[in-house]
Amino acid sequence: MTELAEMESRPARLQAHALSLGYGSTEIIERLSLSLPDSRVTAIVGPNGCGKSTLLAGLARLHAPSGGAVLLDGADIQRLPSREVARRVALLPQDTQAPEGLTVSELIRFGRQPHQSWLRQWSAEDQRVVEEALAAADLQELAERPLNAMSGGQRQRAWIAMAIAQQTPLLLLDEPTSALDLGHQLEVFELIRSLAAAGKTIVMVVHDLVSACRFADHLIAMHAGRIVAEGAPKDVVTEELVRRLYGIECTLIPDPATGTPILTDLRRARPR
Repeated sequence: MTELAEMESRPARLQAHALSLGYGSTEIIERLSLSLPDSRVTAIVGPNGCGKSTLLAGLARLHAPSGGAVLLDGADIQRLPSREVARRVALLPQDTQAPEGLTVSELIRFGRQPHQSWLRQWSAEDQRVVEEALAAADLQELAERPLNAMSGGQRQRAWIAMAIAQQTPLLLLDEPTSALDLGHQLEVFELIRSLAAAGKTIVMVVHDLVSACRFADHLIAMHAGRIVAEGAPKDVVTEELVRRLYGIECTLIPDPATGTPILTDLRRARPR
């Protein structure tokens, strides 16, 4: 087994206990608790403003809680050394920016920063990890291409490859397919599925409920800062849940290939 595969196979448990998050005096999430399933893809869904990205930032230690705690392998993530957290959790934010002319391989090298120090400089091991990340994202032939000369789906796979090179068992993605067309969305979702199959635990914020149902093993549905449904998509997604989350009526049918829910006959919900 390669070093990258060994790192991905090591278990890491991320939990939230009575977690509260807000901005100033405005509380967005109040006393939320969850436990993420290992080596699975979890999708967080819900309407705009429900707290999805705020929750992800809290799980990644970018947003300090006003109450409760995020636990990484049982320890309060706020009290752990930053380098230790960076070796266990990787976050890919929604808005990513890179210097003009940066190539794919140069971007992926940034994923090795948590493993560098003044005593440990770039090594053959680091280069091997970069090459493995390129292979995992199917980007070997594009390694020296500038990011600004690539398609949206290719760029997003490059950013995910950078997170892969960080060698964390946990990967948090904030809307990884936003602004991508259908073909490029599939590129990214298929990469995410392959990473989970290799042992990574992945949490992603997703706007499209049908895609979340198809590509996630576990669904967390949020409304007004609270979890209103959680579990396997085919078990928790109901017509009533869709109405509660998005204010629309629909008819649910199972996908012929996967059995996951598909929304049909969409219409604005009428007041009851």
